[in-house]
Formats: sequence, C-alpha cells, structure tokens
Amino acid sequence: MSKKTIILLGNPNVGKSSIFNNLTGQKQHTGNWSGKTVDSAVGLFRKDKAIKIVDLPGIYSLKAANAEEQCSKEFLLNNKDGLVIVIADANCICKSLTLIEETLSITNNVIICINQYKSALKSGIKIDIEKMKRLLSVPVITTEATEKNGIKNIENAIQYSTSINIPIIPNTKIKKNEFLEEVIYENKNSAQIKLDKLFTSKVTGIPLMCVFLALILYITIIGANYPSELLSKMFASFGEYLTSFLEYIYAPVWLTSLITQGIYRTVTWVISVMLPPMAIFFPIFALLENFGYLPRVAFNLDNVFKKANCSGKQALTMCMGFGCNACGVTGCRIISNENQRINAIVTNNFVPCNGRFPTLIAMITIFMTSVFNSVLKSLISALILTGFILLSIMVSMLISRLLSVTVLKNNTKDFVMEMPKYRKPKILKTIYESIKNRAVFVLLRALIIAVPAGVIIWLCANINIGNSTILSYIVEFLDPFAKLFGLDGEIMIGLILGFPANEIVIPIILMAYSGSTVLVDYSSINELGALLINNGWTLTTAISMIIIVLMHFPCSTTCLTIYKETKSIKWTLFSIILPTVTGLLLCFIINNLFCF
Repeated sequence: MSKKTIILLGNPNVGKSSIFNNLTGQKQHTGNWSGKTVDSAVGLFRKDKAIKIVDLPGIYSLKAANAEEQCSKEFLLNNKDGLVIVIADANCICKSLTLIEETLSITNNVIICINQYKSALKSGIKIDIEKMKRLLSVPVITTEATEKNGIKNIENAIQYSTSINIPIIPNTKIKKNEFLEEVIYENKNSAQIKLDKLFTSKVTGIPLMCVFLALILYITIIGANYPSELLSKMFASFGEYLTSFLEYIYAPVWLTSLITQGIYRTVTWVISVMLPPMAIFFPIFALLENFGYLPRVAFNLDNVFKKANCSGKQALTMCMGFGCNACGVTGCRIISNENQRINAIVTNNFVPCNGRFPTLIAMITIFMTSVFNSVLKSLISALILTGFILLSIMVSMLISRLLSVTVLKNNTKDFVMEMPKYRKPKILKTIYESIKNRAVFVLLRALIIAVPAGVIIWLCANINIGNSTILSYIVEFLDPFAKLFGLDGEIMIGLILGFPANEIVIPIILMAYSGSTVLVDYSSINELGALLINNGWTLTTAISMIIIVLMHFPCSTTCLTIYKETKSIKWTLFSIILPTVTGLLLCFIINNLFCF
C-alpha cells in the first residue's frame, strides 16, 4: 500500500519545524530552545501534493507522560501505514535514542534523519552512518535543514519510500551504550564543551549571566535614544501637516484637538518611545536564543526555580518578559504542567518590559547618578537598573513559591531541558525576523489600545466640570491614598491612564502637574528632573516610583494576552491585582520606615 502520510517526529529543537517548512513551503517560527512546537502542523509535500506531512509536537518519549507524548503516540498507532521520519540532531543523537527505540517498537516504516550533520563534524563529532543503518535495520540519511539545498536527501527518501511497500514489523531493542560506542565519536576538547564549562559553571555561569544582562540593558539604553529622538521629530513635523489639513477642511476646533493632541500624540508617542528599544532588545535576545545561550540561563537558574517549586523553563519566559511581558506570557506555553504554567504567567509582569525602562532610567539618572559625568553616569545607571531588576526577580520567585504551595499547588520538581549545541546564528535573518515577528507584532497590538486611550486622556484633560477638569478631580481624589505609599495623585493617574502602554506614564504625570490639556514632553533629562523636584519629588518618591513601576498591573496588551492564554477572567484579574498589591505594599514599607 502506498504511504500517503509522512509523520515528522523528534525531540524539541532538532530542526523539525525547519524541515517541515522546507518540505511544505509553509512558515513556522523556529527557535533554539526546546518546546517551541507545542501543536502539530499539517501541510502538503511541495513535490507531490498527494502526500500529507504531519509535524508532531517535539517530545522525548512515547510513554504518554504528558499531552504532547500522548497525542504523538496515539497518532502513530492510528497511522501505522504512514512513513515516520524520526529527526535527530547530529550534535546529540543520544537524546533521540529512546524515541527511536520506541518508534521502532511500533513500526519499521521509519527513516532516521540525522540533521545538522556538517555542524556536528565541525564540532568534532563523527557518526558512522553505514553502521547505524545495519544496527537499526532502517534507512539513515543526513540533512542540513538550515541550508538551501540541505534537505534533498529527505525529499528523495520520501519519494522513494512512498512508492514501495514495506511490511510493518516492529524492530528489536537498541542497546544504547553499545550503540553509541559503535557509531559515535566525540572530541572531548571541542569548542562546544569548552563553552559549556564557561557558561554553565557554578563559578562563572551566574556572574556571566548578570554581566550579559547589564550589557544588554546598557546597549538598549544608549542605542534607543537616537532613533527615538529622530522618530519624535519626524512625527512632530507630520503632526503640523495633519493640523494644517484639518484646519483646511474646516474641522471643528475640538475635533482637530482630539485628533492631533489626543489620538495622534498618544499613538506617535507610543511608537517613538516603544519601538526603538524593542528593535534593539528583541534582536539581541533572538541572537542569544539562536546561538544556544538561553537554555544555559535556564540551567543556571534551575536550582533557584526548584526552591520556588517552579519549572526551570520559567527562566526563559522571564527573559522574554524583559523585551515584552506579552511575549513572556505567550512563551509560557513551553511549560507542560498547567499549574506551573499559570504560575509563570501571573508572575511574569514582575519582570520589567522595555516599556518601563525609560521611566526607570529617568528616575535613576535624576535622583541617583546625577553627580557623575556622562560616560560614568550611563554605566552606573545600567548597574543600578540591573540591581532593581534582580530585586524584581527575587520578589517574583518569592511570589511563585507562595503560589505553588497555595492556590497553584504543585509537587512536580523535575526539569527536562534540551541543551542544544551552540551554533552561529544568521545575523541579518535573525534581526529581520525578530523585529517583524516580535517588535512589530507587539507594537501593533499596543497601538490598537493606544487609539481609544488617546481619546480618554484628551477627554479627561479637556472637559471641565465647574472650574476644574475631570483629570484634576481624579488627581485630587487619589492624592490622599497615594501619599500613604510615597506617591501623589498625579503619579497614580499617570499609572492608571498609562494602562495602554507604560511609555506614556511620565507624559501623563507631567500633563497633570502642569495643568496642560495634552501630553507633555520634556526636552532633556535635566528639565524633567527640575519639573519633578519642583513638584515635591525626593529620593524616597523616586524609589517608590521605581518600585511601583516594577510592580504594578500589566499593560493592556499583556492583559489581553493573559486572557487569551488562560481563557480565564479570574486569572487575568489575579494577574492585575497581584503585582499591584505587592508593589503598593513595598512602597508603603519604604515610605513609612525609610526617609531619604
């Protein structure tokens, strides 16, 4: 019987998605850590549309220990006449032996595909392909999924195997140790092993991780200033043309103000402040991901997360949160345990996204590093910012631990993470895809909320009740409550109206202080400092502001993502309340026990 179904099976991070894309012509996001493919994908073989190709979730075994394994095993049992292509990474074939053995116990309609064969040879790993064929009694081929013509072997194997009949005969068991000794030789002095000794050492692993974090933040801080300023000037110039056009068509004054000073100003502010740091942070993050460093971060933090009774994979979702909490929440899909996944989702917002960096940096620069020269100021600001981020991580771990023994009880402590080999990332492709798939995606979602937010902000600042605006009444109402936490009503209204995007919090605060009817910009950090100090800010206010910015409700984009990932209003509201209460509690302690 001709086999019309091709089943792609393999461990996470062996190149399955890349091979599927090449075979079908479809596009799936691929990354260099395990767990990326959490759902099966189906496509048609581009060289023969009568052949269906199914990409099953990345798994380590067919023991049905989780949903992915159960789904894969059931599919194999129900499609024994299909051709199974088990994909293994040449750099770590030993990880795939269990899956190969279990697959061969079901059917011998199998092709073993050794991916990244050339990179393994360069790393000092030699594989005897002919001996593998004899020992396994099935075809064994090599591929290079990342190269243009790297999958010709697998295409030829599919076309040949689907044209012949092979009896379904389960194979014998593999003696793993003997198998590895006979077919695989690895150079123990390879660069891969040396890098792992450096990046995962108990002595150098975590310190290097902190250095990389500080360096990334420093590059993001310095690099985002210039494009942000350029975008602001460009939007300001175009705003003048927009105003002239509205006046030319005799639009009502209030409508012109609403469009230009409300909607347009809010939307362009979000773009000019939000896009540059994302366009820097996400590519750097993606390069580290594709290089293979991020799984080492999870490995280094494994013990910390075990003490918090959480999945070690939460370290990866936390790292994603630095770029955008919405991306971090989506990344929690890689955590198979449901309670651990919810735990990671509701605590992800404790890690500051790039949208909060401008406010944090401004507070640090004005109130903590103003006495230093410009070069030293940026470096010390980055170090202080790193310290506050480490504080937020510690609080996140404490909250995660508390949740794991109360509302999200979890007794699972095992952490399985594929440690992919280091590989040279394709720099230009990585930068392009990270900006397109992450930065632009997040920005567009934020802009959807920014439009109505611009309307609300304008209405609050322009509608008068008696002699005061709605904004003034809200500020006056919030002020006594805010004072308990070392803040004031203007700061509170800035945080509330900044719900669409953290980037507009400071402009709203300045608008409230000045009594302006539009968002207020500042020409320099010194001008901003003078404005804040003139309105009663002290070092205590600045520290309280930093704490509440680090720990308050997620932005609208993240809240929407939380709801989509959990399908629960309860967990969405919990994700809003939890960090806000935690942040206010810390601010209360600082304001009442310390006075700077």
